[in-house]
Amino acid sequence: MTAAWQPVDLPGAEVDIAPAWLPRDEADALLASLLATLPWEVHRIRMFGRQVDSPRLSAWIGDADAAYRYSGTRFVPHPWLAPLRMLRDRVATACGTSFNSVLANLYRNGADRMGWHSDDEPELGPEPIIASVSLGAPRTFRFRHTAGGPAVAVELPHGSLLRMAGATQRLYKHELPARRRVDAPRINLTFRQVAPPAPGSRR
Repeated sequence: MTAAWQPVDLPGAEVDIAPAWLPRDEADALLASLLATLPWEVHRIRMFGRQVDSPRLSAWIGDADAAYRYSGTRFVPHPWLAPLRMLRDRVATACGTSFNSVLANLYRNGADRMGWHSDDEPELGPEPIIASVSLGAPRTFRFRHTAGGPAVAVELPHGSLLRMAGATQRLYKHELPARRRVDAPRINLTFRQVAPPAPGSRR
């Protein structure tokens, strides 16, 4: 599937969105399937020096060696499900790269959220290409330069594909804020290429 990319105006970054990348009926079917079949769990993350439950449900899926450390916790991937493996290959073609893992986040309603952060973990490399497929309730995704300044908001509709590359993770943080009056679920699928652990690594 060819992505109809639209650039997002973020100086120094490389961010593009294809708002209607998946046809509506296909996006509907994928949302229903993943809601029912992914091994959803509450991940524990570190905030303000202590471990807390993340305000969303998550599932880490990938190749066997795609272990990932985030917020002080090591995540070992669950095996690929067939629908996600096929979607990964299509996303890779659209983005011109390969992916060995996907972080699935389930935002059960508008109260679930993701705080400001950058996807800048060492195992992702210095300028990672990260692709994000959104399914379900539209939500607002915001970027803010690490030096400060106003946030730039991007609406992520059902079936959209967002691509972040280049210096995006080094120059910008991003968040998915809470959104009042949203009572429908949203799944975000963030495809990544995680470097295999070095010999002797404890990752």
